[in-house]
Amino acid sequence: MNLLSIQSEVVYGHVGNRAARFALERLGFEAWTIPTILLSSHAGYARVEGEATDTGLMRRLIDGLDGNGWLGRCDAVLSGYLGHADQANVVADAVRRVKAANPQALYCLDPVFGDGGRTYAKPGVADAMAQKLLPLADIVTPNAFELSSLTGVVIQDTGDALAAAKQLDRPVVVVTSVPAGDRIGALVVEGAEAWLATTPRLESAPHGAGDLFAALFLAARLSGRVSSDALARGTASVFHILSASAGSREMLLPAEQDALVEPPLKFVQIERSA
Repeated sequence: MNLLSIQSEVVYGHVGNRAARFALERLGFEAWTIPTILLSSHAGYARVEGEATDTGLMRRLIDGLDGNGWLGRCDAVLSGYLGHADQANVVADAVRRVKAANPQALYCLDPVFGDGGRTYAKPGVADAMAQKLLPLADIVTPNAFELSSLTGVVIQDTGDALAAAKQLDRPVVVVTSVPAGDRIGALVVEGAEAWLATTPRLESAPHGAGDLFAALFLAARLSGRVSSDALARGTASVFHILSASAGSREMLLPAEQDALVEPPLKFVQIERSA
């Protein structure tokens, strides 16, 4: 299967496309990646160099794929961090073109614009995602802060996350970083059903966990797994990799890649929430 992934790219580390591409290819998918921004590393380091990708270049890259007939072979589009708000138009156009060429293709929107109570994307990006990309999405994977920003619902527990996820009115919504007592959870809402997967809390974790989870959940759905199974497997893989990466500033993806294929489920508790 083939996926078009449109999100950030770094030279060093494992966030954005660097995380998604590695995971997707390890699982046997072809990952076609278009960078929305190219940086030397994620922004947590003392010196970071790079710049956002020009929208004209992004369009030409998509035109190249289309001109060779490859968009019709694309099974899904995954989008994440945007370098600026105008890139939402390019992503929306890419999704429409892929779906026109392959009506069965899925679009997964990972609305990467903030976390931990703060917005870190450029001004206008969150609004552009909400207005131009959210209506096209088959799957949406916000963290609790992003979901709260999109809906205005303060998320303090699973019930709040469930109510807010339903407000998005998308076929599948997966909310990560959901408070669940002394644990942390990921909630999937699909139609009338909802499932919650929880793991122990980690004191600190490297960047890129959300990027990795979105890719894993989408890959599992494309492989024919139901949402509850995709949720459990994605949560287990990410928890294992974050745990194994304790003390590191980056996820140890190459070293822990077996967890992508065979997720260790022993620390994950999953239960029906609706």
